[in-house]
Amino acid sequence: MLAAQAAADCRGQQIVILDMRAVSDLFDFFVIASGTSRRQLMAMAEEIDRVLTEKTHAVRLGIEGEGDSRWILLDYGDIVVHLFDPETRAYYALEELWSDAAPVQFEPRSPAVPVGTAEDEDTIAEEEDALDEDVPDEDAYTPEEGEDTD
Repeated sequence: MLAAQAAADCRGQQIVILDMRAVSDLFDFFVIASGTSRRQLMAMAEEIDRVLTEKTHAVRLGIEGEGDSRWILLDYGDIVVHLFDPETRAYYALEELWSDAAPVQFEPRSPAVPVGTAEDEDTIAEEEDALDEDVPDEDAYTPEEGEDTD
């Protein structure tokens, strides 16, 4: 499912898809994912919206939780996306509340590296090293051609 993959592409964690068709007439699927920060939740919401709009021409009917909320809800009619921080997800426990819904198997095409793991720290270090290569050493000043150095 595109919404779940978009969440994975933004390092979403614990991504679950629930088939709601047998338990609700209002929507077909829930996509539930967690993020570790408000910024990550917003990035996931923006990416999911972009992907669904571009690839399926889905029209978002509503969005809730854009401010300081720790739960963002994107409503596309048949698909409802819930993005939580871990504490809020545990508190509302949608998977338990909707336990009659059938889980849908989902494996991201390229698994996200969980934020805060050693592998994530290595990736961040590699990215920072690559950025540092483009920054000249402060002590290695070379005057421009024709520049007066006195």
